[in-house]
Amino acid sequence: MKKVLIPTKLDAIAAEILRAHGGYVVVQDAKTPLSELAAAHPDAHALVVRSEKVAAAILDALPRLRVVVRAGAGYDTIDIKYARKRGVDVMNTPGANANAVAEEVIALMLADARFVVPADASVRRGEWEKKAFMGRELAGKTVGIVGLGNIGRLVVKRLRGFDCRFLGYDPLVSIERAREIGVEPVDLEELFAEADYVTLHIPETDSTRGFVNARLLSLMKQNATIVNCARAGIIDEPALREARKVKNLRFLNDVYPKDEPGPKSVADIADILMPHLGASTHEANYVAAERAARELIDLDDKGVTSFIVNRDIPEGLDRTYCELAFSLGKLTRELAGRSRPLRAMETSFYGQLEPYGKWLLGPILAGIWEDFDRFNGHEAGAKFLAERGIEYNNRPIDPGKGFPNSITIDLVSEIDEGRLKRVSVRGTVAEGMLMVSRINEFDRLYFPPSGNLLICVYPDRPGVTASITGHLAAAQINIEDMRNPHDTHTNRSLAIVRVNKPVPEDVVAALAKEIGAQAAMAIQL
Repeated sequence: MKKVLIPTKLDAIAAEILRAHGGYVVVQDAKTPLSELAAAHPDAHALVVRSEKVAAAILDALPRLRVVVRAGAGYDTIDIKYARKRGVDVMNTPGANANAVAEEVIALMLADARFVVPADASVRRGEWEKKAFMGRELAGKTVGIVGLGNIGRLVVKRLRGFDCRFLGYDPLVSIERAREIGVEPVDLEELFAEADYVTLHIPETDSTRGFVNARLLSLMKQNATIVNCARAGIIDEPALREARKVKNLRFLNDVYPKDEPGPKSVADIADILMPHLGASTHEANYVAAERAARELIDLDDKGVTSFIVNRDIPEGLDRTYCELAFSLGKLTRELAGRSRPLRAMETSFYGQLEPYGKWLLGPILAGIWEDFDRFNGHEAGAKFLAERGIEYNNRPIDPGKGFPNSITIDLVSEIDEGRLKRVSVRGTVAEGMLMVSRINEFDRLYFPPSGNLLICVYPDRPGVTASITGHLAAAQINIEDMRNPHDTHTNRSLAIVRVNKPVPEDVVAALAKEIGAQAAMAIQL
C-alpha cells in the first residue's frame, strides 16, 4: 500500500478515489503543519497540495516520496528543481480552476456595474440612495479579452447571453480559431481603444510584466473598466493610477504580488478588491481534487507522464539539444512576429534527435510561448496547439540531406486575413555551442542564438552593409559579430548583427527605410 499525504482542505473526493482504488493509504490533515506531518509520515509515497509550500526541507523529510501533485495549475510554491534532484515527479492539474475564474470575472463586472458592494453597505446603514447608484448594463457592451486560453474562452462562453461584442488578442490563437469561439481578433491598440471592458488572462513573465502600460491605457474610453484576475505584475500600477485621473477608469482586482494579509498597494485605485478568490469555489476544489487523484493513479498504474512539470531529459539525449530546441523556438517566433497569430507549425528532427522529437516539442513551445513549461509532455503540447487552432506536423526526415543532430522549425503566421508568412529556422550544436545554421533560404550561417541581434533582409546591392554599420555607430552601438550571406536565386541578402545593447525601434525604422529592407527587427535572445 502506498501512503498519500494531503495536508490541505482539499475536497474529500481525492481521498475517496484513492481509497477506492485499493492501492493507497490516505492521510488527510489540514490542521497539522506540513513539516510535522512529513516528520510523522516519512514513508509517504505521494503528496497532494494546494498552495502549501513544498521546500527542500519537506522533500528531505520524506525519503520515500516519489510524487507531488499540485491540485491546481501554478506550482511556484514547490521547489521543482530540487524535487527532480531527489527523483520526485511534480504534477499539476491545469484548467481545473478555469470556470471558477471566468465566473468571477463576470461577477466582478456585474457587481461593479450595479454598485452591489457600496449599495449593500448604504442600505445596511439605513440610507436610501437610489440616485447615487445609477448603474450600467452589460448587454451590448464591447468586451476585450487579452489571452484566449481556457479562462478567456470560458469568459466568452459565459457572457454570450449578454449579447456582448467580443474582441480578442492572443498571438498564439489563429484568426480562424478565434472566430470559431465568437471573438474578433484585433491588435492590442484596437482592443484597448474600443472595449468597454478589458479582462486580462495572460501569465506574468519577463515580457508581460507591465504589459498594460501608459500607452495602452491612454487609448481607453472614458469610464471603461479593467478586470484583472490573472497576475498583479502585468499592470503598470503607477500608469494606471495616472490614467484613472484622466479617463475615470474602473479597476476590479483579485490578484496581488503576494497572497497575504496587510495593506494593498492598489487599494487607492481599485473599485473592488478580492482576496484572490478566483479558484475558490466548491466545484473548482472538487475538480482539482478529482484530477489530482486520477493523475496520481494514472502515473503509478499506467506510467502516464503528461502532467509532469519537472521531467528530466530522456536517457541518451544531450541536455544541450534541449536548450537548442528552446532557443530555436524563441528565435523562430521572433522572426515570425511575436504579435502575429500563428496558423501552423512544422518540425523536423535529424540524426540521433529523431527518437526524441516528441520530448523536444515541450522546449520548443516554451521558447515560442513563455508560459508553456518546457517540461510538459508531448500530449500537453499537442493539446495546447490544438486548442489554439494551430496545425502541427512533425515531418518525416530525409536522411540524405545530411543534417546530423539538427532541428528545423517552421512557423506560419498570419500577417492579416488571407496573407501568411512562413519562417523556417534550422540549428545544431557544434563543439558544445548552440548554432543557427539556416534562416529561410540563407544557409550555413552558424551563429549562436543569443544576445542582442539586429536582423535585416534586403535586396542585394553594394553599400548596404556600410549603411547598417553607420546607423549603429551613430547610435553608439558596438558590433560584436556579423553574418551577411547573399542568395543568388532571390537576389536578397541577410544581415545578422550581434551588438552590445538593444537597438532602439527608431534606429531600426530609420535603417529599414534607408536600405529598403523587406524585413528589419531587433531581437533579444
